[in-house]
Amino acid sequence: MAVSERLRSALLEGLVIPAHPLALAADRHLDERRQVALTRYYAEAGAGGIAVGVHSTQFAIRAAGLFEPVLRLAAETAGEAERRSGRGFVKIAGAIGRTNQAVAEAETARRLGYDAVLLSLGALGEESVPELVAHCRSVGEVLPLVGFYLQPAVGGRLLEEGFWRRFLEIEAVVAVKVAPFNRYQTLDVVRALAASGRAGEVALYTGNDDTIVADLLTDFPGEKPVRFVGGLLGQWAVWTRKAVDLLEAVKRCRREGGAGALPLLALGQQLTDANASLFDARNAFRGCIPGIHEVLRRQGLLAGRWCLDPHEDLSPGQAEEIDRVLAAYPHLADDGFVRENVDRWLS
Repeated sequence: MAVSERLRSALLEGLVIPAHPLALAADRHLDERRQVALTRYYAEAGAGGIAVGVHSTQFAIRAAGLFEPVLRLAAETAGEAERRSGRGFVKIAGAIGRTNQAVAEAETARRLGYDAVLLSLGALGEESVPELVAHCRSVGEVLPLVGFYLQPAVGGRLLEEGFWRRFLEIEAVVAVKVAPFNRYQTLDVVRALAASGRAGEVALYTGNDDTIVADLLTDFPGEKPVRFVGGLLGQWAVWTRKAVDLLEAVKRCRREGGAGALPLLALGQQLTDANASLFDARNAFRGCIPGIHEVLRRQGLLAGRWCLDPHEDLSPGQAEEIDRVLAAYPHLADDGFVRENVDRWLS
């Protein structure tokens, strides 16, 4: 798969890429109006792209027959936003399952106009490194690849540095989302990228919602410094306008030799505290998707926090924790921006 320089350049520039949630009505059918409104929100908030069909969209959309409809709605709405604004918008589709399924999902995404595939390896829990790499190469023949280190608590698998070294030999790789929520495993990916010699062409994106700012501010060791340039995050599915401001502040800090780093790191700790409540860290992240939905519900973007699994909801005490962080850190939220525009996005 030939990779366009436009895509590589956009990803290397550093983007805010929200992991797109799924909007459901009370009967747990797709709420198309609100699904479209979410994509409009991300585009107008200044995000540089979206990731659809990923963990935050709920992997169960496949069994529910919603994979293609949800990807199509997002692609069409993103296309409208691109035409209105005149700026590019990177569209990334999630692909899961064994090779036949992942290739088929990548082919669907390509037909719908997606730029790349975020490839989850959770279904290949017992395969060897060579088998994993062969799987990735097959999907990479369809669309450019974004590697995905998803934490095991929400369906990922452990991936050693040796895998990442082999993965980065695949020409179709354009980025890696690093989301193990573990510093040691994060360093495995960073070391592999530094050793690959491809740090100037493969973009590193944080998916560590618990350490966003530290990831974005840090230079990691290597012959050429390796760093995270942007984020592809479930946390950035909410308060997206403020996420755009944050990434711009980080870029400015780096341009100015670290000026303002200490306040940014303090903000990062506040964001981690907020993320703990949204993602339900104290209960092994069981309420992470309902937590995202609850914030969007309070803002009026979603009608409820329903998930495809009727048993998936906030954990006991999670709503109170969300109340706490909203009261403690109102500056993290973009409620005013949403309030001014939500009716138009829903029209």
